Amino acid sequence: QEQLVESGGGLVQAGGSLRLSCAASGLTFSSYAMGWFRQAPGKEREFVAAISWSGGMKRYADSVKGRFTISRDNGKNTVYLQMNSLKSEDTAVYYCAADVRGGLLVVGLYEYDYWGQGTQVTVSS
Repeated sequence: QEQLVESGGGLVQAGGSLRLSCAASGLTFSSYAMGWFRQAPGKEREFVAAISWSGGMKRYADSVKGRFTISRDNGKNTVYLQMNSLKSEDTAVYYCAADVRGGLLVVGLYEYDYWGQGTQVTVSS
């Protein structure tokens, strides 16, 4: 059974950093593109970042470009999101997702096949 489990969320002050992890099981992780999305209270879920199956291609939302870095370790079946210079507007539940089309970096959430349960990130100002 395919499963994605996020971790690493928490409370951090503005300007601080967090690293989120997403561990995958039950799927051939190294062939999937992986994405991070977030959903703030009262808002729609939005794209944050994506990485291709090999890690060779990455894509970011304009709002996080230069502050967040997506990476993956196929040996550990894990994708990461390093978040620096956090702002209050980054407060949201963060979700990882897997897309079987490993070479595409899509931003539409309906394009992804599997989702984690989410981890809360709260940035205090």
